[in-house]
Parts: sequence; structure tokens; C-alpha cells
Amino acid sequence: MQLTKSRKELINEYKQTRPRMGIFAIRNQSNGKLYVARAQDLDRIWNGEQFKLDSGGHPNRELQADWKDFGPANFTFEVLHELNYSDDPAADPKADLAALEQLVLDELQPYDEKGYNHRARSR
Repeated sequence: MQLTKSRKELINEYKQTRPRMGIFAIRNQSNGKLYVARAQDLDRIWNGEQFKLDSGGHPNRELQADWKDFGPANFTFEVLHELNYSDDPAADPKADLAALEQLVLDELQPYDEKGYNHRARSR
């Protein structure tokens, strides 16, 4: 009986592992404001967001300004919803993720004094 897996088996398992995807929030603990977004890899997104914020390059200017003013210690990362993969090979997880994000935005309304998100512009 083999107790350990070979390097090749471990690499193959890693390649077949799907990342957790879903909706996350960055919460300002000082004022309660939220930034809500979707991620195709929930396990990596927080590092990327922190890097952008620490380097001053986050696309959300209000969040970036508060990060600078309040400091990183006043912000937390929260996974709000995790999206399960469909067994249907034709299913589009990106579309499902976008729809889930919109549902969360509609529910939480993280706009204006409640958050950092911007309302969608009507066409």
C-alpha cells in the first residue's frame, strides 16, 4: 500500500483542482463601508487587492483614499458567497459569478455612505 503520492500525481491533482470563486467584500472597520466584488479565485484575490492598495494603484479611488487614511489594519476581507461549479460542461461560471455579484450588490447596496461601489450607469 502506497502511503505517499508521487510528485507527478501531486502535480496532476493540483492542475485538476478548481479555484474557489465567489463574491467578497473589503470592509472598513472604522466607518463600516464595504467594497463588494467578484473573484474567480477567492484564495488569491485578497493578496492582489492588498498589493494594489498598498502600492496606491487600486482602481477604486475612494477605497484607495480610505486605505491610506485609516491604514490597512482597519480593513478586513470577507467571503460573502462561494459559487459552486456546475456539472454541466456548457455552463458559464463567469456569467453565473456576474449574476451573483449583482444580486449581492442589490441586496447590500454598498453605495455612497454605505460603501465604495459605484452604481451602474443607466444606458
